[in-house]
Amino acid sequence: MTKTCIRSAQKADAAQLRAIYAPYVEHTAITFEYEVPTLEEFASRIGRTLQKYPYVVLEEEGIVLGYAYAGSFVGRTACDRSCEVSIYLDQKARGKGYGRALYAELERRLRDLGMLNMYAIVADPVIEDEYLTKNSERFHTHMGFSTVGTCHKCGYKFGRWYNLLWMEKLIGEHE
Repeated sequence: MTKTCIRSAQKADAAQLRAIYAPYVEHTAITFEYEVPTLEEFASRIGRTLQKYPYVVLEEEGIVLGYAYAGSFVGRTACDRSCEVSIYLDQKARGKGYGRALYAELERRLRDLGMLNMYAIVADPVIEDEYLTKNSERFHTHMGFSTVGTCHKCGYKFGRWYNLLWMEKLIGEHE
C-alpha cells in the first residue's frame, strides 16, 4: 500500500515543485509565465507565501506529486478575508483525486485562518487547443467554484490570445 500525505511546503521542496511547474510554463497556457522561475526565485516564492498563507504539498512515498497554495487577493486590507488559490499536479498524477485532496486541505487551513472567500484565476481558451483546454475550469467548478467574471483575450502566449476566468468559492459565514 502506498503512503500518501499532505503537509506544509518548505523551501527545501523548491526543486520538486519547480519540476512540477516547469511543464505548465513551457508547454501550456495554464500559467501566463513565459520563463520557468529559477530555483532561488521558486524557493523565495514559497517562503513569502508561508509568511501569511498555507502552502501544501501532496507526497507519495517521499515524492511530491502536487501542490496548492493561497495568496493575497487584491492586496488591500479590506480584502484580508479573501485569498487567491492555485494548484499544480505532476502530469503523471492527474486523475487520481490528488487535486481534490489538496484543495480540501488548503480550504480547511484557510478556514482555520478566518478566510471567507477563495478566488481562482483560471486561464480559459477562446478555442480549446493543444496548449489549453477547459479542464481547469471544470475542475474548479467540480470543487464548488463558480465563475464571477471573464477577462477577454488578456493573455498572449504561443502566438494566441487567452481569456482569464475569475472563479469564486465562499467558504465561511459573512457576518
